[in-house]
Amino acid sequence: MTTPERTEVPLSGDEHHMLASFLDFQRETLAWKCSELDAGQLRHASVPPSQLTLLGLVRHLTENERGWFHDVMAGEEAPPLYASDEDPDGEFHPTDTDTWEDAYAAWQASITRSKELMAGRPLDELSVGRDRTSNEPYSLRWIYTHMIEEYARHNGHADLIREVIDGSTGE
Repeated sequence: MTTPERTEVPLSGDEHHMLASFLDFQRETLAWKCSELDAGQLRHASVPPSQLTLLGLVRHLTENERGWFHDVMAGEEAPPLYASDEDPDGEFHPTDTDTWEDAYAAWQASITRSKELMAGRPLDELSVGRDRTSNEPYSLRWIYTHMIEEYARHNGHADLIREVIDGSTGE
């Protein structure tokens, strides 16, 4: 995988475009953190006893794309790709047969579908899915903001993992 380009977030624009742009920047940052590494490096756990890897982060954010945009917001049935009743955190536990290529393809397909589903929706639109505690729907604005936060937090993890692997650092 070559080093991906990151699109700069515009300094002005409507709110939907700004939120989508910030989310794309965070998505591209994670791809950048994973670039130019081999399969072993992508599976390298950060710091024992943690099992956190770059591969696991990509799989986790695939599940988040599917869960928040596809399932909760749009009402598409998007069952987990990696988690199960036996391993609810399965995205962080790849098997020997799970590959970066498959995880990356699933992640990119999830992002593409998220963009298709969210195109043209107003930020005040309420989700089909509801909060487990309050039974209230989420606004698309809330979901975008949450996903930006989710990616940004995990990009911090990715930065630390990448530094352990090869000394690379950066925003």
